[in-house]
Amino acid sequence: MKKLFLIMTFSALMAGCGGDQMPVAVLPEIDTTNPLLAEWDTPYATPPFDKIKTEHYEPAIETAIAVSRAEIDAIINNPAKPTFKNTIVALERQGGLLGRITGVFYNLRNADTSDELDAIAMRVQPKLTELSNDVALNPELFARVKAVYEGSRRGLSDVDVKLLEDTYKSFARSGAALDEAKKEEYRKYTAALSEATLKFGNNALAATNAFSINITNPAQVAELPSFVKDGMAAEAKARGQQGWTVTLQAPSYVPFMTYSSQRDIKERLYRAYNSRALGGEFDNSQLIRDITSLRLKIANVLGYETYADYVLEERMAESAANVNDFLANLRSATLEYGRKDYTTINEYAASKGHKGDVMPWDWAYYTEKYKAEKYALDDEQVKPYLKLDNVIKGVFMVAEKLYGLEFVPADNITVYHPDVKAYEVYETTDKGEKKFLSVLYLDFFPRASKSAGAWMTEFRGAKIVDGVETRPLVSLVMNFTKPTETTPSLLTFDEFTTFLHEFGHALHGMLGKGEYESMNGTNVYRDFVELPSQILENWATEKEYLDMWAVHYQTGEPIPAELVEKIVAAKNYLAAYANIRQLSFGLTDMAWHTLKTPYEGDIEPFEVESMSSVQITPVVTGTAMNTSFTHIFDGGYAAGYYGYKWAEVLAADAFSLFKEKGIFDPATAKAFRRLMEQGGQRHPMDIYVEFRGHEPKPEALVSAMGLK
Repeated sequence: MKKLFLIMTFSALMAGCGGDQMPVAVLPEIDTTNPLLAEWDTPYATPPFDKIKTEHYEPAIETAIAVSRAEIDAIINNPAKPTFKNTIVALERQGGLLGRITGVFYNLRNADTSDELDAIAMRVQPKLTELSNDVALNPELFARVKAVYEGSRRGLSDVDVKLLEDTYKSFARSGAALDEAKKEEYRKYTAALSEATLKFGNNALAATNAFSINITNPAQVAELPSFVKDGMAAEAKARGQQGWTVTLQAPSYVPFMTYSSQRDIKERLYRAYNSRALGGEFDNSQLIRDITSLRLKIANVLGYETYADYVLEERMAESAANVNDFLANLRSATLEYGRKDYTTINEYAASKGHKGDVMPWDWAYYTEKYKAEKYALDDEQVKPYLKLDNVIKGVFMVAEKLYGLEFVPADNITVYHPDVKAYEVYETTDKGEKKFLSVLYLDFFPRASKSAGAWMTEFRGAKIVDGVETRPLVSLVMNFTKPTETTPSLLTFDEFTTFLHEFGHALHGMLGKGEYESMNGTNVYRDFVELPSQILENWATEKEYLDMWAVHYQTGEPIPAELVEKIVAAKNYLAAYANIRQLSFGLTDMAWHTLKTPYEGDIEPFEVESMSSVQITPVVTGTAMNTSFTHIFDGGYAAGYYGYKWAEVLAADAFSLFKEKGIFDPATAKAFRRLMEQGGQRHPMDIYVEFRGHEPKPEALVSAMGLK
């Protein structure tokens, strides 16, 4: 059954459109039997995953596109004079239905995809890009926005002014001021780019899933810790194979590379991992050339010399020159230390009988052994104290102690996969009242349908419409060590740190507050967004914190003081090398996005050259990480990967205040919460200086790495 169903994307869609009232959209017929289009009569209006089927997505997206077009038409055709409310706020609130549906669809495409979802994405993406361009390039709509932008700002709050300026700049940076010929070029390039980036991500995931090694000789796995063998055995069983299977998924690949001495197998794994989508069935080489060429063309048509110039205009760093200077300064301060790290491991390996240079596939094995000898510390000692259930409690504890948050399991909220857990998040107000803050979804384990890595995302952000507040729905997706038939999920220390990192993003999203969703939570400059996540990693090596919750999963005994001391002592182990590795990713990103002419050559030599100034380990021919570098070719980090290091500077400088005042100091926590609550409502440097009292000092990062 179909009926007209008014989606309240505007402020109650008030009758009439004279004066400063919101425009009324004449909406198309909507099939409310489709759960994506119906009202979500669920706890906190959470997605009804138990009712949503694959066949619902495409018609729902197409209907929501039509609704968005009707909403835009209502703004354009409003006979009233353009005002902040009937134009800028109306634009902010339009598209609510489409955002709700695509928020579910694209999150699941990363977390629990299928061939059918991928096919739908390829069909709907051009339509979404067309809608985006139709809005951004509409001259009548831009004329209304420009009229408000150039008019009086009397009565507008500072946040209103920021929304107005952001809206105007968004139109200008999306081609609204171009002539018709250049607008058509812009449309063509952006449509092709959206399709190319989508294909890139699909290929990277497919290439990751396509490779595995099955081992049937018990002698080749005898040395491995039980958790590694058990995981490999479970993988083999799931595939209908005998013995043990290692894959390119991080919880399988990393432990095998760390604990196995089988160099021939590890070399095969390393080469496969670092040549994903480099040639073969899922080749991304031409897509990289296409993506970077299209981005350059888009930048050129908008009046910028390079794509980096275009991107960085709206970043804290402000320009490619500043980014390159930043990376060069960090390189100068840490490169020799990074080389010493490599020399140390090379000499150590030689002392153990290793012949020749330590190759990249040897690195994890010898660095783990060296750490075990130097600091008497290895993952096997720490993992029993990092049972996932305990880690969840420990991670929640940070938010409880810093911000007074409470996390309650929510079995009444449906989830998209049996592995996912949902929590209701509450805060205690100044009046001592318990107030709902957010829903948090946690999705921990790898599967073939999930992209690699770890990330935070939102199904919905925070906003206030006509005095009614909508709170966010936040999701954390990770790829941690699975439980086996005999052992619960025990995390490595790196996985624990990753959890803290992503939880920092979640806090940023959950604590956001304000009227406009586009300016709340993680909707900030890309080189600022990593601050809340990077800073939270510091708690992983704080003895005061670990002593509060880390207990042995079998005995219940608290983590020994001497083990915590080892963890703290090893905090900066190979920090310089890790820093240089991150710089290499930032440098190759900038190399691609500061091109002034399209690149037509091979990917491998370009990558080698772009990273040459920080290359420490031997170069392995036949490999290239760029063909699976989804952060910059299928994500939001193009000309922005440097932001991780930028945010590390911010985080090191910010955490120094916690170290000075106390890691759970209420006043410092309150000030940092204020930083997160503001989202993108002010310039990030102003927000940071308000918290810290000064601009970030790069020396804080070098000091935090123990290099001074």
